[in-house]
Amino acid sequence: MIKYWPNQRSINLNNITVDLFFSIENKLKYNLSNCTNFYLHIDILNNLNKRKIFSIILNELRQLILELIELNLTHNNLRALKQKILMIFMDRVYYRFSLVTHKFDKDNKELLRIENDTFIEELLTYLLFGSSYINQDTFLFDSMYTPYYHVQILFENFIITISNITIERLILKLRSYTQINYFLNKRKICNRSYLSNRSIALFINNLKWQRILSLYLYEPKSLYNERQQIWIIGKQGISTKYIYTKKIEKLKKLSQFRILLLLWLEVKDIIIPKIEKFLIQIGKYIIYFSINLLSNIILISIRIIIFYIIKSNKTLR
Repeated sequence: MIKYWPNQRSINLNNITVDLFFSIENKLKYNLSNCTNFYLHIDILNNLNKRKIFSIILNELRQLILELIELNLTHNNLRALKQKILMIFMDRVYYRFSLVTHKFDKDNKELLRIENDTFIEELLTYLLFGSSYINQDTFLFDSMYTPYYHVQILFENFIITISNITIERLILKLRSYTQINYFLNKRKICNRSYLSNRSIALFINNLKWQRILSLYLYEPKSLYNERQQIWIIGKQGISTKYIYTKKIEKLKKLSQFRILLLLWLEVKDIIIPKIEKFLIQIGKYIIYFSINLLSNIILISIRIIIFYIIKSNKTLR
């Protein structure tokens, strides 16, 4: 039987939110290795410190929920303040993990991308107001019947995404590979796979290349397909899942280059299967004619050999 998330503010919503926090906290005991084909900034941390940063985010989110309840914000207030809330939240997490003060200074475009990746508005809406406040055009199901599991995976994605951004900020602030190596090893938080400057350099270069592919290939394709990749925590480690979400407005804001890329992907999806089918058909004909030609050559060769054998026998007589 499907368990649905509460629609409105109520004692039931408060209880189920508390249960969700406990449930996620228990999942942090699992193996937190990256089981995907994608690089994460948190891969540079050992499992102990992955668990630490996840716990920090979980505790800070719990504190944030309590503060927002005390402020008695309306849903419209939340929508207006979500970017500021996100910035303050990320600064708190960054400081608690690194013990270094570093104000969030990314531009609005970058902040908007982070906001979209974290589903901060949707998650806080679920936890504070209930599913009835979610826009019907956001996800591909009736918001009044939001599965509990849907809210859970948004929660897990939020934790992993914020932790990833936190480590990305730390790496950018440290700048050089030597400083990164020194900081990670001094704090004893480094994954053993990245103990040398060379391995750290390779790791960061892979992240940069992945970011380019994501920006110009994966993200436009996800927008076009109306789906979003999210990160979840499982018993075997961190994995990915896709959720369907309507993104018509975001598609309108794409740059011309990314629209051309989308057009190319669409054309490719239409043309390549037809070309493959054509080449396969041509290949079948070539194989068929080749076999027939080879068979005829063999038959003619056998007949010629037999003819010469018979002729030789007659000459001997």
